[in-house]
Amino acid sequence: MGEDQLIKEAKKGNKKALAMLLQQNYSFLKHYLIKATLQPSLADDLTQETMMKCIERIHQYNGKAKFSTWLIQIGTNLYIDALRKIKTENKWVKEQQYGELIKKVSLQPNDKWTDTVEQLYQLSEDVRLPLILKHYYGYSYDEIGRFPKIPEGTAKSRVHTAIQQLRKELSRDE
Repeated sequence: MGEDQLIKEAKKGNKKALAMLLQQNYSFLKHYLIKATLQPSLADDLTQETMMKCIERIHQYNGKAKFSTWLIQIGTNLYIDALRKIKTENKWVKEQQYGELIKKVSLQPNDKWTDTVEQLYQLSEDVRLPLILKHYYGYSYDEIGRFPKIPEGTAKSRVHTAIQQLRKELSRDE
């Protein structure tokens, strides 16, 4: 059964179709969230929470974007909410602990950007997420802007800022 058929069946309440749909997209979503958060345990939690939201809201999926894009949007929104909560509760982990987590991040074997993980960590989330969505996943600026609900121009500007910051950091390392 193809993805479109699985979606139709899942929307009708077919639990097996929904399970198959989620299973097909689980790894993709988890790898995205690992890259976005640079925190494997948080990525695990967000992946599970995203799947739960999908189960609850499958009937709201309208097919305007790919299903995986819809999942990324849900996951990104949950991540942004988690960041707000962490900031509000003032529970930021010290820089050294983050540095150790970054070293443990398990990335896909064929990733080309593993050398820049340390530099990606140095970027703030508001520029890191658009950069990853644009250059790793190939989303348009319009699509990137929809995730955090920002104008297309702001998304483009954030990607540009991230690239400039990365170039600056990488040239220092050389």
